Amino acid sequence: MELKTTRPKHWLDRYFHSIQTSDFGSMAVVIGLVIIGVIFQFANKNFLTPLNLTNLMAQIAVIGILSVGIILVLLIGEIDLSVGSVSGAAAAVMAVLITNYRVSSVAAILVAILVGFLIGAMQGFFVGKIHVPSFIVTLAGLMIWQGAQLFILGDQGTINMRDPFIRSIANTLIPPWLGWVIGILAVIVVALTVFRERKNRQKAGLNNPVPSMAISRLLLIAIAILGAVALMNFDRNQVPNGKPIQGVPTSVFIFIVFIVIFDLITRFTRFGRHIYTVGGNAEAARRASIEVDRVRIWVFALCSGVAACGGIVAASRLIAVNYGSGGGSLLLSAIAAAVIGGTSLFGGRGSTWAALLGALVIGSINNGMDLLAFPSSIKLMITGIVLMLAVILDSVSRERRKRAGKG
Repeated sequence: MELKTTRPKHWLDRYFHSIQTSDFGSMAVVIGLVIIGVIFQFANKNFLTPLNLTNLMAQIAVIGILSVGIILVLLIGEIDLSVGSVSGAAAAVMAVLITNYRVSSVAAILVAILVGFLIGAMQGFFVGKIHVPSFIVTLAGLMIWQGAQLFILGDQGTINMRDPFIRSIANTLIPPWLGWVIGILAVIVVALTVFRERKNRQKAGLNNPVPSMAISRLLLIAIAILGAVALMNFDRNQVPNGKPIQGVPTSVFIFIVFIVIFDLITRFTRFGRHIYTVGGNAEAARRASIEVDRVRIWVFALCSGVAACGGIVAASRLIAVNYGSGGGSLLLSAIAAAVIGGTSLFGGRGSTWAALLGALVIGSINNGMDLLAFPSSIKLMITGIVLMLAVILDSVSRERRKRAGKG
């Protein structure tokens, strides 16, 4: 009888101990999302409708893409304040090449991404080789590339994107059957990633959380992915007997692709391990023969390259590029999404999936308050409070991990 009662207790003890000693930030964000959903649905019955939630996902795609790049920089313990202006400048380069110089859309996109990559590499050089603080380098970059954007656009001010391919990047719907295929494949990839990560930890002699933690995590992710696909596959046409409007927006698909690609890179490549090592302890990384400066340069280059891609998606979604592209609250929202989603400001801890969670929180708050006709002042204050809570949670999580011996 004693054996029957102690085993379940021991299993539960291990389960809750795994929760306490692991990074519980993402779990708190998920709980927060549920609370946000309940509150706004109670206040406005349209919040959880397929139409509104699909629009919400499409709205956060650009913020989320930029946040993926920000996360890479945060993982090495740095910051990039120029991603918004880089995205606007890259979009301006693409628009001018297509409109004024009749360059093909594919070539213009490649040039714009290359411009973003080179900008990031240059900024990374000053941070990595010259050792100028990243805050100063990228703050200067914010002003420089914003000025470059105004110069590139010139007197035109606004360039309307008439190219069919550019317009289709963010404004096309994936057929429902293909959405289901992509969703199922995404669940399979996540499952393989989780089990491979456990296997690698076991090989390295590190302790794994109890299997039930991995199973519950997989179950939660599968429900979220397949539930989102099902939601976006509902017919959202509110016109009786009208043509069905259903399917996953391509902007959302592009956002998820960026998350998955960089999640695989950071988890399962040598470069990804170097990113976490540099962010955890740069001096220890040097002693381990890791070229810290090179890692920093590559990370800043990738961040700006991703920002350029975000600018292209934004141009497609708005069907135009203008002086305001990449401006406004885009930069702050991208940084806030990374932090709210669970990426540590202290470096060395986080995941690109934080971009999705954080962007969902910010997007849900803004969308819900828009439905309730809240003024911009209230929206900014509430978003700031949520960001502050996320930073506090990050600090508390860091202290708990120290006490648990996980650094």
